[in-house]
Amino acid sequence: MAERQYDWKAIAKNPKFVELHHKKTAFLFGWWIFSCVYYFLLPIGAAYTPGIFKVKMIGVINFGYIFALSQFFVSWGIALYYSHVANKDFDRLTRELIDELHL
Repeated sequence: MAERQYDWKAIAKNPKFVELHHKKTAFLFGWWIFSCVYYFLLPIGAAYTPGIFKVKMIGVINFGYIFALSQFFVSWGIALYYSHVANKDFDRLTRELIDELHL
């Protein structure tokens, strides 16, 4: 069975593809920056402000443990938000692009 050939250069120049690529890049770059800053706040904060990270919050659990565990929840939150945006915007733009190109 012959595989269908696509004109990838024409697809890459299509305004809908450019819009999709720009929106995804802006979204992912912004959240990547946030994730990196949030991730590195733990070691930097623990190194330069150990007093804050030693503050007892719940029994023997201190702020450092809570902040470290919060990184999991932040990651899940970002993943859920990405899923929401992808389903709402990125998938719509992809469908429009496919319909326009008759793929």
